[in-house]
Amino acid sequence: MIESVISLTSLERINEFRKARGWNHASKEKDLAISISLEANELLELFQWLDNSEAVKQTERLEEELADVLIYSYTLADKLGFNIDDIIEKKLIKNAQKYPVNR
Repeated sequence: MIESVISLTSLERINEFRKARGWNHASKEKDLAISISLEANELLELFQWLDNSEAVKQTERLEEELADVLIYSYTLADKLGFNIDDIIEKKLIKNAQKYPVNR
């Protein structure tokens, strides 16, 4: 069983997790976008009132909050029918044109 889980993509694992709990139908795009923002703020909160060197020592909490942001982001991309690798590639190309190396 572990081998089959390992071979799944992150998105497939997220979708399986959500499906097993009956959560797939409830998520609207707006709600997922709000959840990304809320989780990003929880990530930001880990840095509040600390200097950077102190904040980055909270490895487990940082991983958890960043994972939450990514899970909601993957879920929203999937709901919108976006391929994550494709949209990242398009954005990198656009950024490369906007911010060339020689600037």
